[in-house]
Amino acid sequence: MTDNKGVTYQGPGKVEVQTIDYPGFELKDGPGVNPANVGRKVRHGAIIKTVATNICGSDQHMVRGRTTAPPGLILGHEITGEVVETGPDVEFIKNGDLVSVPFNIACGRCRNCKEGKTGVCENVNPDRPGSAYGYVDMGGWPGGQANYVLVPYADWNLLKFPDKDQAMEKILDLAMLSDIFPTGFHGCVTAGVKPGSTVYIAGAGPVGLAAGVSAFLLGAAVVIIGDLNKERLAQARSFGCETIDVSQGEPRDQIEQILGEPEVDCGVDAVGFEARGHGSEAGTEHPATVLNSLMEITRAGGALGIPGLYVTGDPGAADEAAKQGSLSIRLGLGWAKSLAFTTGQCPVMRYNRQLMMAILNDRVQIAKAVNATPIPLDQAPRGYEDFDKGAARKYVLDPNGMLAAAS
Repeated sequence: MTDNKGVTYQGPGKVEVQTIDYPGFELKDGPGVNPANVGRKVRHGAIIKTVATNICGSDQHMVRGRTTAPPGLILGHEITGEVVETGPDVEFIKNGDLVSVPFNIACGRCRNCKEGKTGVCENVNPDRPGSAYGYVDMGGWPGGQANYVLVPYADWNLLKFPDKDQAMEKILDLAMLSDIFPTGFHGCVTAGVKPGSTVYIAGAGPVGLAAGVSAFLLGAAVVIIGDLNKERLAQARSFGCETIDVSQGEPRDQIEQILGEPEVDCGVDAVGFEARGHGSEAGTEHPATVLNSLMEITRAGGALGIPGLYVTGDPGAADEAAKQGSLSIRLGLGWAKSLAFTTGQCPVMRYNRQLMMAILNDRVQIAKAVNATPIPLDQAPRGYEDFDKGAARKYVLDPNGMLAAAS
């Protein structure tokens, strides 16, 4: 049996690389696995040899102890790899195919999947609609920060790259297709970004940067990104974004200095529930800050795209309401301005093929924009630590040395 190692959550602030089971075509019991999923047959699945698997801000929420994730959970939902084995019910995906794995696990058979809402598949997570690899309350499917991982419903979920050699030449860009790039793009699409738009994106982490790239791809005239982290703001400026430092005051005032008016056409929340305050309150958490400020600065009749993560359980929240996911949202302001809101997981399959074509045809350089930085699997704990400190990088794990060989 081939050895397999994976990155596991061991409690707040601690991850370890451990030897884990090699995947098979049956979902076994383990940390976070819903009992109703134990023993589930996966004849429709494929085993992937991981080429690239990224550290995501959503992973970081768990590692900080801000969710109900159990110790021992195998992390990682941003997966790109090579198919090495397929189940007997797989027809079209073949061994040797180089593929992108959408972070949403979807069956392709339920009502939501058939409507393109793959982020809320009804058949893969007994707890509630929606599932993902290596994530809390998502059914218990093992994560992909490992040498090998099982992907269910392979014919439906996997995006095959048309030319393997060409794909390996652009592998860091293509590694962003599993989550971050479609998620940023989804935030902009749902915010109504189109040619000539002015856009404000809260957060200059990797998703915020990906949203900035996406806004330009959609034709935005001005893209403004706000954050507290000077290195991340510099990264946003590196590909043409305007930036504001929200520790210096409210976004509204700084947006007016840039645009000549205090409003934008489109707003994107790429921060989520660990938001901090603005100005003098930038040192403390205020989980509703981003949503409330976006309602204030987005023009009447506009829209908010909200790819930033919000949770139903946050044991580290400052107050009891926030621990249950209840925030002090100024919904009356949003209603008065007739704003539209779109929340939830990005339905990756809605966008990943078109974004793949943009990458393969040199229309976008997403890896450069987010400062994609490959590191070996055994350096994952250091990657999590540096990312938590605010490193202006998107760490990409290289479990099998295939990124190093391609560079």
